[in-house]
Amino acid sequence: MDLLYWLMLLKAPNLGVKTFYKSLRYFETPQQVFQASHHERLGSGLFKKSTLAYLNSANTSIVKADLEWMQKKNCHILTLIDKRYPPQLKTIADPPPLLYVRGDVGCLKEPQLAIVGSRNPTTGGKQNAYQFATDLSKLGFVITSGMASGIDAQAHIGALEQSAKTIAVCGTGLDRIYPAKHKSLAHQISMQGALISEFFIGTSPIASNFPRRNRIISALSLGTLVVEASIKSGTMITAKLAAEQGKEVFAIPSSIHNPLSQGCHYLINQGAKLVSNINDIVEELPEVSLSDILPQKKDDSIKGMDKTGSKVLKCLSYEPLSIDQLVEKTNLSPQIVSQELLLLELAGKLEKTHAQGYILIK
Repeated sequence: MDLLYWLMLLKAPNLGVKTFYKSLRYFETPQQVFQASHHERLGSGLFKKSTLAYLNSANTSIVKADLEWMQKKNCHILTLIDKRYPPQLKTIADPPPLLYVRGDVGCLKEPQLAIVGSRNPTTGGKQNAYQFATDLSKLGFVITSGMASGIDAQAHIGALEQSAKTIAVCGTGLDRIYPAKHKSLAHQISMQGALISEFFIGTSPIASNFPRRNRIISALSLGTLVVEASIKSGTMITAKLAAEQGKEVFAIPSSIHNPLSQGCHYLINQGAKLVSNINDIVEELPEVSLSDILPQKKDDSIKGMDKTGSKVLKCLSYEPLSIDQLVEKTNLSPQIVSQELLLLELAGKLEKTHAQGYILIK
């Protein structure tokens, strides 16, 4: 069983991810590391004394908890070479060799957007996280976050309440829920999306693990939306990692008197996209990624247009109208109008002009 050897090798003392990958390049598979002679392992120059001692005497009992966890319903452990392993995660410098997944493995490959922010947000921050998650979920995006208190939780809830998929990247083993108050939320996420972690079963909430898990949040997603954040925070680490990975970074501005606006304003000054509605996000995403979700949404928009969409459509004409004008005509909020315009555009009902106006298509 290949997984057995992956687990056993990764649990070796003083063997980090980099050494793990070096050993794969040298020995080709984890199994061959264990099947090699002590002389071969010593000659590779890869392993410290404590690691060599472990490899000489390792037994399967050390991975018993992980293998027993995997026998539970909807619990999976994916190796890097598993076909179900998300390909976008393989492109980063240090992809996790193993991914523990509880829930729908398939959603890991679907188009995702990360929504992250402060654990102690303002009321407005919570509302923004919830609303953006709601609106993006309606377009077919999977919402990815870290299940922390505050912004993360609101983003997950926004998706769940749309019966949409959401992914929580955890900084503990998946047999632990952190924070503990999110036990019910974690269960809902696992039923509608997935909980994932690179950490072994039994791993407690260690502070250093949370910045590490942030690289997975950003790597899985097409872009990362920062709702509220202080300058020195885990959220800013996620945004930095996203930029380094070549992903889009989005930030919502707010009052200069709000301490939690400092992170967002800093990111905007550094080149992050200022966001006021979901159009600002979607227009930056690559067409090849959008094609994975747009055809389905196009059909849905035509067949099942709701009253709100119809209201916006009735106000459009063959003369360009701006969002502000449509807000005035429909008495709907700018965010709802923007959302409906995007859905109508995807349905082929209207066209966006160069002057930021919208016109009906004949």
